[in-house]
Amino acid sequence: MGMGPVANNLGRDKTEDVRTRLALKEGDAVFFVAGEPQNFAKFAGAARAKIGAELGLIDKDRFALCWIVDFPMYEWNEEDKRIDFSHNPFSMPNLPAEQFLALDANDREKILALKAIQYDIVCNGVELSSGAIRNHRPDVMKKAFAIAGYGEDVLEQKFGGMLHALSLGAPPHGGIAPGIDRIVMLLCGEENLREVVLFPMNQRAEDLMMGAPSQPTPKQLRELHIRVVKPE
Repeated sequence: MGMGPVANNLGRDKTEDVRTRLALKEGDAVFFVAGEPQNFAKFAGAARAKIGAELGLIDKDRFALCWIVDFPMYEWNEEDKRIDFSHNPFSMPNLPAEQFLALDANDREKILALKAIQYDIVCNGVELSSGAIRNHRPDVMKKAFAIAGYGEDVLEQKFGGMLHALSLGAPPHGGIAPGIDRIVMLLCGEENLREVVLFPMNQRAEDLMMGAPSQPTPKQLRELHIRVVKPE
């Protein structure tokens, strides 16, 4: 193992430890990426995929499936200096309801370690399905939003209908939504969804074949009880 800048700073003992842990052989290479995980993980993944493709290390005739679980419920919003939802605010926390309700909203460490019952199915790096066990308890939902800094008034204003429906009683429920178009894309060996859908949209979300979106007529707006108000 060569003594480059990283090896020189680590020293021979730690360098040898890295070689042993990773079972490195002559001709192998190790890449280091440093920084905050939320910043470097995506970059490191893209770099690994590019290197793998250029060196012909990826088996393109194989469909490798995996479940992605243990999504974080919350994340730290560095810009606003507060706790925020990480992904889906309507998922059930992966913690017994009584323990979740007893959480101290100021205990940042415990809150940021909390997982949500969310899951994805990924094939060859492409997300095929996404789902979750839904939060069906109004008290747990109010607590979840309160931790993220949203009071009951905001929750009632934005999601009052959902809260009212849940207050009438709802069993634990969840699901998953398969992306049929993405499955077809993989089966066809394509890399872009536009190649497998009937009426693909361009980068501006326009359907050029159907001429959509188009200007609605006053009659169409009346039928939908929509009124367009021009900004002052």
